[in-house]
Amino acid sequence: MMFSRENLLLYAVTDRSWTGKQTLLEQIDNALAGGVTLIQLREKNLADDEFLAEAIKARKLCHRYGVPLIINDNLNVALKSDADGIHVGHDDMPISEIRKTVGEGFIIGATAKTIEQAVSAERDGANYLGVGAVFPSSTKENALRITNDELRAICSAVEIPSVAIGGITLENLSQIKGCGVSGIAVVSAIFAQEDITLAARTLKQAALKIL
Repeated sequence: MMFSRENLLLYAVTDRSWTGKQTLLEQIDNALAGGVTLIQLREKNLADDEFLAEAIKARKLCHRYGVPLIINDNLNVALKSDADGIHVGHDDMPISEIRKTVGEGFIIGATAKTIEQAVSAERDGANYLGVGAVFPSSTKENALRITNDELRAICSAVEIPSVAIGGITLENLSQIKGCGVSGIAVVSAIFAQEDITLAARTLKQAALKIL
């Protein structure tokens, strides 16, 4: 599936800790119905076989909506499930090694908290950056915060697009206006909400006005 900076507008990262009455796939379906433009399937505690089975189903669901599926930090699952790409952190598998393994059409996202990390990720073959945390995050309580000036500087240092991540909500979204990001990556702002479809739709409308 083709990738462009427009795919980053509303980037939803899954978290099964908020599944209750619905399965994770049902929640993903609701998020896609609300207009999410990219899904990252994040599973830190599933065995690879379970992760793979879930990823295959998620890919089919995402592609039904014309939305790419990114796998968090598991190249084996990403390749076997025929997902559209992978997202890796600074301490995960090197981007240069991933790029040697996959084709040019495979999307690689990388976390960047500094200009140096951003420039390195772009040089090694990343397609986009996840930059943050821009606000305190309940998902990653120990995540290093960055200022708006740092966010702006990172976005300006590279040609590839960036997505802001970390504690973003409908209420604080406007605070990152003018920082140069192409979109927002959210977890609880979508998946912890009672009406996931409405939450996604409302966030997308707000992002379109601000970014």
